[in-house]
Amino acid sequence: MQKKAFALRLDPAVYAAVERLAAAELRSANAEIEILLREALSARGIRAPTAAPARRGRPPKYGNAD
Repeated sequence: MQKKAFALRLDPAVYAAVERLAAAELRSANAEIEILLREALSARGIRAPTAAPARRGRPPKYGNAD
């Protein structure tokens, strides 16, 4: 599942507050906005499924290298 990219216009003061919160939580502003949106949806009783985390590292080797 790929993430959806879109433009978001925010009041500069709101964005500054999000950046401060993100820095305190050691997250990017984008990740912090996503968490805040999920919390707001959850508070209204809406559950948004989370995407599987990206796979990291080298792909597995297939076949025998002998």
